[in-house]
Amino acid sequence: MRVSYSSLDTYKTCPLKFKYQELDKIRVPKGIEALLGSAVHASLKYMFERSPLYPTLDEVIDFFRNKWEEKKDSVKDKDIEKEKAFYEEGILLLKKFYKANPPWNFNVVDLESRFGIEIEDPNTKEKHFLAGIIDRIDKESEGGSYEIIDYKTAKKMPSQDILDQNLQMSIYHLSLAKRWPQISPKNIKLSFYFLKHGEKISTTRSEKQLDETKKFILKTINEIKDKISDNYNFSPIPSPLCDWCGYKEMCPMWKHLYASSEPPAIGSQKDLEPIIKEYFDLKEQNSKNTVRLNELKTMIYGFMDEQKVERVFGDEGYITKSIQERHSYDLEKVREVLDPINKWNEILSADEKKLEEILPSFSDDIQQKILAYRSAKQISTLTASRKKINKVEK
Repeated sequence: MRVSYSSLDTYKTCPLKFKYQELDKIRVPKGIEALLGSAVHASLKYMFERSPLYPTLDEVIDFFRNKWEEKKDSVKDKDIEKEKAFYEEGILLLKKFYKANPPWNFNVVDLESRFGIEIEDPNTKEKHFLAGIIDRIDKESEGGSYEIIDYKTAKKMPSQDILDQNLQMSIYHLSLAKRWPQISPKNIKLSFYFLKHGEKISTTRSEKQLDETKKFILKTINEIKDKISDNYNFSPIPSPLCDWCGYKEMCPMWKHLYASSEPPAIGSQKDLEPIIKEYFDLKEQNSKNTVRLNELKTMIYGFMDEQKVERVFGDEGYITKSIQERHSYDLEKVREVLDPINKWNEILSADEKKLEEILPSFSDDIQQKILAYRSAKQISTLTASRKKINKVEK
């Protein structure tokens, strides 16, 4: 399988968005934030390209203006005031950066460097290809050290702890080590440059961290492969990031909000409104309403299945369907695995919950043997929220 940091990050953020974007190849217009990021990144690449002289600040700004004009028509949700604000912000970011980082003060060895790493699964011997692009690589004048720099236009700066565990930088480290194996890991510095703050935060990676990164990548790839095998069962994960997602109208978590006013084949929005209202009312009463609540759940599930949505909206709020996976083990078979390594007593009289807790502490070989005796079942649940979201008229 061929993956990149961005595709892995998309999968962890929302598996369904990964499916739409990476597997179905559905293209959607980009937002103004993406235009700002791409235009600024292109301008910074131009800034450090000497041919034979470095460009002046005015030339960098002109480059940004041309790039913006070239791409702005592809942006969704035309908002002239918002576009103007982002355009002016891009110019301010570049001016601030150029003043603090004159290009002739740095020994830049590569820009927008493309890489590819082959990673082999030790269990299946299957080989996977990890690809990506590094914004900038510098070589320090003394000591033979290198610095990987990635530009960020985001407002929020992460803590040092988060940066020390950042997957993107771990992957970049792996790529540089593959490209120049003679460089010691301790001589590779990894830096995020936050353009809005004019701050650079740096970190490093140990050999142990890099091994853990490879295991995480393989684990994620195997999760993706399992979902593909399971009839492409990629579930959505709603979050505040949904507001910037181009797939929102087709997503089953939001599709009902954008549904047309025409009644569906079975039931209708008009029929669903009193059901949702009564559901919320009964949730606030005592347990004697359990029977009626279950009846309403059945009707809501039926509407969701018919309309292929996983969230429904009404005047009282919205209700979300989620899938919970519960595991069970053939404990007699598991005991045959754990007895020889004196670990059976640690799961406290065949306690499956304890087994789940200590499973990651075993070797990969032992984990695979135990997981072979695990089965799973999925249970649908409904979660209600009183937060009101206005329905989108089409």
